[in-house]
Amino acid sequence: MSGRLENDSFKLLELKLNLEGNMADKIQNAYETSKNIYDDVLTQRNIFSKLYIKLFWSGTDDNDIARKVLSYVPDDFSGNLLDVPVGTAVFTENKWSSLKNAHITCIDYSMDMLEQAGKRLGSHAFPDKQKAFHEIWRVLKPGGNFIACFYIRGKSKRTDWLVKNILAKKGWFSPPFQTEKELRDILQKLYKETDIHVDGSMVYFRCVK
Repeated sequence: MSGRLENDSFKLLELKLNLEGNMADKIQNAYETSKNIYDDVLTQRNIFSKLYIKLFWSGTDDNDIARKVLSYVPDDFSGNLLDVPVGTAVFTENKWSSLKNAHITCIDYSMDMLEQAGKRLGSHAFPDKQKAFHEIWRVLKPGGNFIACFYIRGKSKRTDWLVKNILAKKGWFSPPFQTEKELRDILQKLYKETDIHVDGSMVYFRCVK
């Protein structure tokens, strides 16, 4: 793992994972090639991104999900916060900048994403998801919160086809993909409290260790 310190509050780190075959290069290349359209797609800033979200993601509004996820973090939060994967910080910029007394560490697999996040603060893949779930649980203190959102399969055949045949093959999404039930089973076994919400093919949640 290598990194650089932006200031006393924000630590931007490049996450290096041991991956099989060419998966590492595949993920890295996917995010490097998408860096110029990443924010537009997520925030639906133009007509093409809006059509893409409506056609393949049932119109799920990432902006709305981001607001709901970030609402789990108190406005006066002053502890340690780990944002992984941070992406370009397109959704978290304002929230993280307002947490003056928090110590925030941002991690991402893509250095390009981290550089864009660094410009904002002054997005992205977990190839081994099962290991990631347990590693997040391990580093959390008792009473700590695990807050996240991501794609789940089994809610839309069109979305599932897109993820399996295009997004996963290009390295933007990493299998295996859980169903809602599989995810609930994983989280409920690890955490004493779970608050899980589904919006189309997206899930967002808060779990307490």
